[in-house]
Amino acid sequence: MPVNEAGPADSWWSQAVVYQIYPRSFADSNADGIGDLQGIVEHLDYLCELGVDVLWLSPVYPSPHDDNGYDISDYQDIDPLFGTLADFDRLLAAVHDRGMKLVMDLVVNHTSDEHPWFIASRDGGPGGPLRDWYIWRSARDGMEPGTPGAEPNNWGSFFSGPAWAYDEASGEYYLHLFSPKQPDLNWENPAVRQAVHTMMRWWLDRGVDGFRMDVINLLSKTPGLPDGAVHEGSRYGDGSPHYICGPRVHEYLAEMHREVFENRPRKLLTVGEMPGVTVEDARLFTDPARREIDMVFQFEHVGLDQGPGGKFDVRPLKLTDLKASLGRWQAGLGDTGWNSLYWNNHDQPRVVSRFGDDSPAYRDRSAKLLATVLHLHRGTPYVYQGEELGMANAPFTSIDDFRDIESLNHHRDQTALGVDEEQILAALRRRSRDNARTPMQWDATRHAGFTAGTPWIAVNPDHRHVNAKAQLADPDSVFHYYRRLIALRHTEPALTHGDFHLLHPGHQRLYAFTRRDPASGTELLVLANFSAADLPVGLPDGWEHGEMLIANVPATTSLKGTHILRPWEARVHRRDV
Repeated sequence: MPVNEAGPADSWWSQAVVYQIYPRSFADSNADGIGDLQGIVEHLDYLCELGVDVLWLSPVYPSPHDDNGYDISDYQDIDPLFGTLADFDRLLAAVHDRGMKLVMDLVVNHTSDEHPWFIASRDGGPGGPLRDWYIWRSARDGMEPGTPGAEPNNWGSFFSGPAWAYDEASGEYYLHLFSPKQPDLNWENPAVRQAVHTMMRWWLDRGVDGFRMDVINLLSKTPGLPDGAVHEGSRYGDGSPHYICGPRVHEYLAEMHREVFENRPRKLLTVGEMPGVTVEDARLFTDPARREIDMVFQFEHVGLDQGPGGKFDVRPLKLTDLKASLGRWQAGLGDTGWNSLYWNNHDQPRVVSRFGDDSPAYRDRSAKLLATVLHLHRGTPYVYQGEELGMANAPFTSIDDFRDIESLNHHRDQTALGVDEEQILAALRRRSRDNARTPMQWDATRHAGFTAGTPWIAVNPDHRHVNAKAQLADPDSVFHYYRRLIALRHTEPALTHGDFHLLHPGHQRLYAFTRRDPASGTELLVLANFSAADLPVGLPDGWEHGEMLIANVPATTSLKGTHILRPWEARVHRRDV
């Protein structure tokens, strides 16, 4: 059956919940301080108890790990840090034996500079057989190659500095939108696309169930690679209008679908990570009739708490902005497209510290509230490892505590500008990707049960009271609340097929909406108090006798007139329509 033969709401993944594993930080089976494939195998029953349907593995391919595995040096093997291909096959079989599916991370906007393709492209020089597998350009006219400002254009890298690296041997520059060790592939070259398709088919033939596609909307660049606008306070031009959803990206994804996914006997999942994507773009990418991908990761809602200076320019979140953003995506993809629903992933800080309240008084309650709001939207929810425990941001005290290249580069650049050290660290503590990458908290022992060795990055000290072992034993824990929400996703038709109607869009503390499904004759009402104070709520007509499905605090089963929501309270009611 071709992917997406039916509409999105009729596809198997519309009722599924995906769990993202960051293998380096999930579970270490051999005491080297780094998580591995066998460690995942040893915890599959935990994931079965949680009830998730799909596991998404962040990259486990061979890599120099300049960007923790998103710089791949061999697409068709497993990094020895994580195990072997035989270990991967055992993991895949164990996942399938438990009725779950496994999705791989696909990183094909760029490779590592240690990939054989790039080595041949670089060493062959201009005119070499693989030179145009990457994006090489000469220095600006009239400028000395290798000198500041001689780069082919003024684009900045996502990871600080220019987006071009100079190769002295050939006298040319190559493009890297991320690290210099992550050169961009040239998707204009049909041979590159064919090689990627061949690799993808190899993994599907091995039995994987789909791909999460890293920055997949950056594949196509504007011909000529023109300069970008230089915004106030920036040294470099903003090249994003010339590579976000570029002129041939839909062509590339449609070709990928035809060459890789069309007429496969198994039902697969494709989700594209797409920074800067708009609702209008996403409608095209996810329209089943266009046969491109199933759903997208958009970044709009996770950029609402940052100022004009970027992700480390931290600003308070306005709930009205969050509701407007998510509501716009619900409406925009409500008929033909499909949403990915997420708060956390390996690139985002922990949501209970970000949009919730991680104080001892309200940590569990706000973690449950955030889960309720997310999982009751229309789309496929993604749970990032530890989110189901309410894991929080780490108390990093010095730059030596950080490992992430983006954070280290930001610290270096801000220090060079004379910014106060504590100001830099305060922003990193709030927004660094390392917050998501501290080890999974399995128990209260020294390294949280993650490793018997020395972990590659320190365990959050709060693991002594926030850990899986304790929560499995507590029926009122965040873990068991997630388990009940996931069960609802599997059994409540209104969550899959119901429309979405936002209530009180201008309210600063209340997040409320309904999900109505005439086919099943049900409507759901979601109420959530995003504050640490009691909140009186005027109820919509007809909800006095609605059945309570789930609540994050002990609650009466009925609603009356004006209801008082307690601090960080969330509840879901159902009625017949």
